[in-house]
Amino acid sequence: MSMTANMILDPFPHLTPFLTLLPPGLEELRHFPDIPDQLYPLLWQGAYPRIYDQQIPAHQWLEDYLATYIQRDVRQVLNVGDLHTFTQFLRLCAGRTAQEINYSSLGADAGVSHNTARSWLSILEASYIIHRLPAWHANIRKQTTKAAKIHFFDSGLVCHLLGIRDPDQLQYHPLRGAIFESWAVAEIYKTLVHDGNRVSMFHYRESRGIEFDVLVDQGDRLHVIEIKSGATPSSGFFKNFHFLPDRLQGSMLPDKICNHVVYGGETRQQRSAGSLVPWHDVGRIVAE
Repeated sequence: MSMTANMILDPFPHLTPFLTLLPPGLEELRHFPDIPDQLYPLLWQGAYPRIYDQQIPAHQWLEDYLATYIQRDVRQVLNVGDLHTFTQFLRLCAGRTAQEINYSSLGADAGVSHNTARSWLSILEASYIIHRLPAWHANIRKQTTKAAKIHFFDSGLVCHLLGIRDPDQLQYHPLRGAIFESWAVAEIYKTLVHDGNRVSMFHYRESRGIEFDVLVDQGDRLHVIEIKSGATPSSGFFKNFHFLPDRLQGSMLPDKICNHVVYGGETRQQRSAGSLVPWHDVGRIVAE
């Protein structure tokens, strides 16, 4: 083949494919022999592969990872003079997982400016520690919030940063629901990335009204997802979906709207308002 033909087929032959390497998703973790089969032990351990591959206790590996990340990687990227302040900032972010970001409040609590807080969050995002879930931008008639949510990619790291010592403590922790929500959002994100799909995910909250934890736009369909840590199904899980048709009227959205509630239980059910999805099937929502 001539050089000209080769350049037409591949005009940038010197470029290598760009790969996004995230912590393993649940489907990938199932290849390890000792993955927990219960929700809270899985959330507490997280998904970093060496915990499973080399049988390293989760708290030990996460402490080593945290020290390495802060003492080596952060210093290479940022001119952080006070590593204690950055560590405290990281812990504050963990306490805000699944919440909307207020840079001024976060910076004030950490003792830094809101510009520094924004810069440090960008570093955490570039290192795939966290990701920001933007607010839904479609033309919807109600007044909606514009703030993004912060989500950690790894629930085990959140637990470690918050000082949660074991799965039993997590099960009764006040941030249990937020940690579960971030884990579920991360599983959906990982599924999309690992399948080579574009990530088009949002959250939706009205300033005085309903909210939905995740909206996933797949072009031909929109998945609207609520996330509940409770293990017992409740009709209240689906209450916000009754308001959805009115909110979406006149919006430029896909014809097919799929409603789901991801919960901490074990069985899958089909309800009139949508599907009830057990925690261990969360990634399959966008893979089916």
